[in-house]
Amino acid sequence: MALNLEQKKAIVSEVAEVAANALSAVIADYRGLTVAEMTALRSKARESGVYLRVVRNSLAKRAVENTAFACLHDVLTGPLVFAFSKEEPGAAARLIKDFIKEHENFEVKALAISGQLLAAKDIDQIAKLPSRDEALVLLLSVMQAPITKLVRTLAEPQAKFVRVVAAIRDQKQ
Repeated sequence: MALNLEQKKAIVSEVAEVAANALSAVIADYRGLTVAEMTALRSKARESGVYLRVVRNSLAKRAVENTAFACLHDVLTGPLVFAFSKEEPGAAARLIKDFIKEHENFEVKALAISGQLLAAKDIDQIAKLPSRDEALVLLLSVMQAPITKLVRTLAEPQAKFVRVVAAIRDQKQ
């Protein structure tokens, strides 16, 4: 179905707005997938906070032109699906990586984070990025470790004294 100029402008502005606010992007070739498989991918994307869209390459080039994802310009060939992570950088990579496990004919073309183009083989590294909550937990555990060690060090002389007294008691009984 042919799109008129207004529809094309609406698509470009929508994708450009999402790309301007996105943290990362994954581009994949979706040849060989059925409509049911694409529908399943779209529903998983909605659940995980990923914007997923099939866009014509000429429109996609215009949409990402003035964003951090302009580096994707040279990779846009063939039928592609765009996945933009809106909430956490690794969300789109995790979604696509999990989908590839079930569908071998789904192929990642490129990744982009913060204006840097990455190869398709780097999807594992991006998918392993912690979510915001996981990163906060890691940060708090690192911040808490010195305090915990200090408390243990301060409590150790008293604990050692109690163990010595208990050992003497056990010897005398």
